Amino acid sequence: MRIDNSSDTAHDCDEGGWTPRLICSLVTIVLLLEMLAVSYMMISIALPEILAHYETTQGAWLLTAFLLVGAISCPLVGKLADMHGKRRLLLACTLIAALGSLLSALATTYPMLIAGRALTGLLTPCLFLSYSLIRDVYPKRTVPMAVSIATSGMGVITVLAPVLAGWLIDGFGYRSIFWFAVIGLTVLAGLIVLTTDESSIRAHARLDLIGAPLLSIGLAAILVAISFGSRWGWTAPSTLGCLIGGAVLLGCWIASARVVRDPLIDLRVLRRRTVALTTVGAGACYGAGTVFSLVLPLMCMTPSVLGLGYGFDVTAKGFAVFQAPFGAATMLGGILVGVLVRRVHLRQLMAAGLLIETLAALLSAGVHDHKILLIVFIGLFGLGQGLIYASIPNLIIAAVAPQLQATSASIVAVAQALFAAIGPILAFVLLNSHIALAKEGEVFYTDRGITLVFVLSATVALIGAVAAYALPRSIRELTLPDADARTSPTRSAANA
Repeated sequence: MRIDNSSDTAHDCDEGGWTPRLICSLVTIVLLLEMLAVSYMMISIALPEILAHYETTQGAWLLTAFLLVGAISCPLVGKLADMHGKRRLLLACTLIAALGSLLSALATTYPMLIAGRALTGLLTPCLFLSYSLIRDVYPKRTVPMAVSIATSGMGVITVLAPVLAGWLIDGFGYRSIFWFAVIGLTVLAGLIVLTTDESSIRAHARLDLIGAPLLSIGLAAILVAISFGSRWGWTAPSTLGCLIGGAVLLGCWIASARVVRDPLIDLRVLRRRTVALTTVGAGACYGAGTVFSLVLPLMCMTPSVLGLGYGFDVTAKGFAVFQAPFGAATMLGGILVGVLVRRVHLRQLMAAGLLIETLAALLSAGVHDHKILLIVFIGLFGLGQGLIYASIPNLIIAAVAPQLQATSASIVAVAQALFAAIGPILAFVLLNSHIALAKEGEVFYTDRGITLVFVLSATVALIGAVAAYALPRSIRELTLPDADARTSPTRSAANA
């Protein structure tokens, strides 16, 4: 891979500002990332009806297939985006995800439905592709705010998803959520073509045909073991085989990345302190957030008459009262980063977000039987989440050259997926050791079990805060001397 170290910039119009077309571009990207969030949440809500229709108990595969393909595709998609264009790969992932939703909508068998969900997992790389594309084609002074809004805007869907999913499923059946995704993703792909230009930045490289399968299969094996270890047994041959096999393949990938001319992920990027610590902090954020979001509905939907010390007996729609402050505060946190990014160091904003998450989770652990206080704590956690969501891409943008943007961001995406997969496993280990009673097929947990899960969320967030504070005070952009970026004339979205 060759890099051009000239003064050529990723931004075609650094002096430009917000235009109607640019605003439409940002709104389209935000809506696309909302589809990523809603795709996962709606499946969780529709899962009981889906399992009943197909007469199966293998519901975990619907969620795991999405997560698995999303995680293992990130490095390859990131490399291809740096080589062939970020908008091109963004559109490809969006349309393949739409095809996956179509397959799920038409599925006549459960394996066919899982295959559709696996294809929909290609929505996951859209997160880092979006802010990588924004970096390249938006005017320079609009990038921090645009990236912050794009990444933290996903909080909106936490309010609307249960209501929308309930309306679709109750009125039209579970297949309607897949048709909704097909229509939404297809329309958004067209809007991206109309409102957002392609990046002119290219990295000249060859695709690593050795490293790609080693990394992808290795990650897949480890994620499968993490996802199903509690069901198979952590010492079962299948679990140990996946863990050991995955670790061996990842070791082989590291060895190959040291000698291959154009590795899928350049290890020099991963060794860079800013990238490595941002990756840890981002993973911790997702891990803490996943655990917090997991325990909340379990706790709030528990009937208060059981006398477990918690529970508000709300329905899925009623849970929106608890989700609304989370979504609103997440958006607020993202906007704050966009406003403060030029005055406050990003490491401080990210660390502050993780410390706020830690505090909110600890407060929730201490007091979770008072509805108003709990809603305040949820909003506080959402504020921290928004600060972190918006800080992560801005840190990666500051740390690496445009030619390495998508590849570097894909590393962060993999860490987020791994932490998000491990978090629920640890949470259920704690919960299942503190079962209060089982009633009509439902399991209810003791107050101590709920408290420990909140403490787990706080602990993971605190680990991320330590990583954030360890970030260097001065961040220099990384460029690799043996790489080259080819730029070709392209019209910025700001110029329209």
